[in-house]
Amino acid sequence: MVKRRQLSFRARRTFATGVFMLLICLGLGLLFLMYEGGKERDNARQRGLAAWNKVEPLIQQERLPPVLSHDHDEAVQVLDPHGRVAAASSQLLGDPPMATFRPPDDVMNTTRVLCPPAGLDGCRTVASISVHQPDGVWSLYVATPTVPWYGSTTAVFLAIGTSLLLTVAVTTLVFRDITKAVQPVSAIQRQLADITAAHLERRVPVPGAYDTYEEVKVLAETVNDTLDRLEAAYERLRRFTSDASHDLRSPITAMRLQLDQAFAHPEDADWPQAAAKVLAGIDRLQAIVTDLLSLARLDAGAPLNGEPTDLGVLAAAELDQRTHGAVIVRHLQEGVCVDCDQLRISRVLVNLLDNAERHTASKITVTVRAENGTAVMEVLDDGDGVAAEDRERVFERFTRLDAARSQDAGGTGLGLAIAREIAHAHSGTLTIEDSDRGARFVLRLPQCPATSETPHQAMPTADTPGRRIWPRRLRAIVMNDRRQIPQRTVDTARQRR
Repeated sequence: MVKRRQLSFRARRTFATGVFMLLICLGLGLLFLMYEGGKERDNARQRGLAAWNKVEPLIQQERLPPVLSHDHDEAVQVLDPHGRVAAASSQLLGDPPMATFRPPDDVMNTTRVLCPPAGLDGCRTVASISVHQPDGVWSLYVATPTVPWYGSTTAVFLAIGTSLLLTVAVTTLVFRDITKAVQPVSAIQRQLADITAAHLERRVPVPGAYDTYEEVKVLAETVNDTLDRLEAAYERLRRFTSDASHDLRSPITAMRLQLDQAFAHPEDADWPQAAAKVLAGIDRLQAIVTDLLSLARLDAGAPLNGEPTDLGVLAAAELDQRTHGAVIVRHLQEGVCVDCDQLRISRVLVNLLDNAERHTASKITVTVRAENGTAVMEVLDDGDGVAAEDRERVFERFTRLDAARSQDAGGTGLGLAIAREIAHAHSGTLTIEDSDRGARFVLRLPQCPATSETPHQAMPTADTPGRRIWPRRLRAIVMNDRRQIPQRTVDTARQRR
């Protein structure tokens, strides 16, 4: 079955416009012809009345000439009371009476259409007028051409010509206008059809300010903006995939090498040690996959479970339940309220603390304070710090500086990237700022608006009076999301520290 090709928008709109204009012109043309016909009939009637008014006084004054003058193409004939032709216009000389009908006794005149009257050609409208004289009733006949409803042939040609001219003119203008508007859209369509993953740098043409409608120009600019975002996202995805494949391949290669060596010399292999190394590689893979899933949820825009929270209390709860390898100095101001997802903000603090412990010499300082309507949380270590040119690069995914690789070969390179994404999801920022020594990570979040509600605070347990920690369920969720690895991995990591 052959599928019928659908007409283009331009063809359909032009055809519809042409039909609509033709119907409008036909309607107007009919009204014009009816008006012209009525006007012609009125003119014929006026000529007949003029002939009547000119001849009737001559009959009454008995000064009727044998040949009557006439204007245009009307014919006049006068019959005496005996029915004989007493006078006639030039075209009826010597002809018998053109008509024999008379108006009724109580009516002065009457009109009939005769096709044709005696002595004349064609259909004529004949008016019969009775003129009463002492010797009897004289009859005056005035014949004028019968006027059709459309008036004249000239009026018909004028109406048809004007209708066709208007229809063609309007249709042509609409076709040209639509063509002008569709051409940029067609160019955009062709360019989009040629854009593939290998040619994301291409952009659609943007028409000039006077080349087409403003809406089409805005459409082209919007499409280009979308392509810019798509290209940037694709480039990030490409780099992310490349880095992820590299970081996943490294532990897999190491585990395979360990197993190949053990199987090559099974009698000499230290199987417990080989199993421990393979297990460490599996733990690293699990940590990478967990961080990748966390980033995927953040990239997908997972909804936040926001609630008013005291940031100082939240930080204290995390520090209380954590075992540290360095001295922790706290400067935690209470009453710093933020509307946040407690699980994710805790994840930020955990990642910053993990990073600080890998690079600190002996001491980590955690600060929470309010600053000009903004809640600020700082994590400062006393290590070597981060060079100014690397302060943004460390937040890229799978980016680890040489110093970080030498101190912690098992890191995933995703912790700081996750922390910054969480900050952005809360309309906040995470940056590295200047410090006298070490790296100073600063998280800034919008403070809660002024409200009478009390921010959510961690609840003390019954067995540790006065100690504020998270509710058990929230702490379990945070620990599970943060680690997602068996307890043996945690123990191994602590032994390495």
